[in-house]
Amino acid sequence: MGIWIELGVFFVALAFGIWQLRDVKRAQAERLAREAQKRVADADADSGQR
Repeated sequence: MGIWIELGVFFVALAFGIWQLRDVKRAQAERLAREAQKRVADADADSGQR
């Protein structure tokens, strides 16, 4: 019966790891979008000064 407890703990840890990876990918995508938007805004500001 102990194997089922260990297997359950393993699956809980695996699910938590997958969830964390999903959150990291989402945060990276948000950061990249923010940086791209900032680059566009900076380029627009630079072209407006000329």
